[in-house]
Amino acid sequence: MRRLNLPIDTAESLPDVILFSGHEKRLVIIEAVISSGPVNPICLEQLQKFTKESSKLGYKISYVTAFPSRAVFRRFVEEIAWGSSVWIENEPNNIVHFEKLDDK
Repeated sequence: MRRLNLPIDTAESLPDVILFSGHEKRLVIIEAVISSGPVNPICLEQLQKFTKESSKLGYKISYVTAFPSRAVFRRFVEEIAWGSSVWIENEPNNIVHFEKLDDK
């Protein structure tokens, strides 16, 4: 985490899972909906602050909420932040991107 410029502060809440690919210069930050809720706008802002220094190093960062099923996803769909993604455990080969188009 130090190499990625991610703060190590056990007093703060950390993401549930952090995936790292040095080859692709990619970080995937995952929150399990059953432990901490979905990546909503407030959570996304906190995660972006957490990864701010990593993005300055050129890492591409994705923010994902992991759900066990579509039924659970449906209960939280209104809370999902634009700019994040959703992965559903019982459909592991698919991902839903909540993309925010740039205002141009």
